[in-house]
Amino acid sequence: MHKADLGPVTLPVARHDTFDPPPELALWRQEAPIRRMTYADGHIGWLVTSHSAVRAVLADNRFSSRVEAQHPALPHMVSQRAIPLPAGFFLRMDPPDHTRLRRLLTGQFTVRRMRQLEPRIEKIVAGRLDEMERQGAPADLVSAFALPIPSLVICELLGVPYADHDRFQHDSAVIVSREESEQNKLTAVADLLSFLNELVLSKRAKPTDDLLGGLAESDELTDEEITGIALLLLVAGHETTANMIALGTYALLRNPSQLAALRADPSLAPGAAEELLRYLSIIDFTVRGALEDVEIEGQTIKAGETVTLSVPAANRDPERFERADDFDVTRQAGGHLSFGHGIHQCLGQQLARNEMRIAIPALFERLPGLRLAVPEEEVPMRSDMAIYGVHRLPVAW
Repeated sequence: MHKADLGPVTLPVARHDTFDPPPELALWRQEAPIRRMTYADGHIGWLVTSHSAVRAVLADNRFSSRVEAQHPALPHMVSQRAIPLPAGFFLRMDPPDHTRLRRLLTGQFTVRRMRQLEPRIEKIVAGRLDEMERQGAPADLVSAFALPIPSLVICELLGVPYADHDRFQHDSAVIVSREESEQNKLTAVADLLSFLNELVLSKRAKPTDDLLGGLAESDELTDEEITGIALLLLVAGHETTANMIALGTYALLRNPSQLAALRADPSLAPGAAEELLRYLSIIDFTVRGALEDVEIEGQTIKAGETVTLSVPAANRDPERFERADDFDVTRQAGGHLSFGHGIHQCLGQQLARNEMRIAIPALFERLPGLRLAVPEEEVPMRSDMAIYGVHRLPVAW
């Protein structure tokens, strides 16, 4: 049967197991890696599940990242489309607008600059571990360790006062929730934009030595564009890495042989971070809209059709990764698509890598007896959020 002849499916997002993608995705990837999908508004578009095809779509600028060029993949996204994206939110832009804004930021996130941040990350990690030891067990690893580390780092990098972390962490959580109402999301976006716009205006008046201060000194961007950039970097800069640190720790606790291997050979840390990114794939999917007819691996996707790309399915593709469903910290996991691919590949990927490879080994080195403080079934998973992970991770040591 030709893959286009298979009936349309709806997008599954519920994880079959704590760490594994929905099992239908593997079956569909085998049957037809590009197949018809029914969208929340009735549109019949496409679902892509193989590594090669997902990578091909991400690399092709004939597919648009603009919300207006796409149909909503899930029901909660229908009302979400009413929330206006701020100027400067370049994740949802196409060239040349995307190119103009991204060019101004690329130099801030080079490998060299991220390497210069390593001593500061190490100090922040050590400080959080000191505090955990002072407070004593049990502790919630999310609030005590995984969330504060990337929040502190991104605040310092951008020039956002960490004293306001309760406010921006709350608003961020509302923004990435799949269950919050449209009104609550509108309120959270407006609150965060107001907070950041005031900050940008203060930096215009009195420049500061940080990323937002540098952008404020430039006459290439409006206040609204800098505010939108700040919103994107602040939310993405702490939400994703915080969940990778917490979920990655949980995965190691659930896989003692892999934890033992990492402890026995600390040089595995960078590769282990890549494998966690591949294996856990905390972003369930990304969406593109075809601007013209495009052929991908023999399948024609017509102009106006929407394509949903399953990142977890792509990262578990046995055509790309041997024993793809196994978690193996010795694997060469480079080439995963957790940071995307093409012009929208994650700007802060090197920062996220550094935070993970510093924080996770330091945690197990300082607290060698780290263990879950509750049964596995009592760990609350973030199945209700656009970024997967754990809401809390109760631990003892």
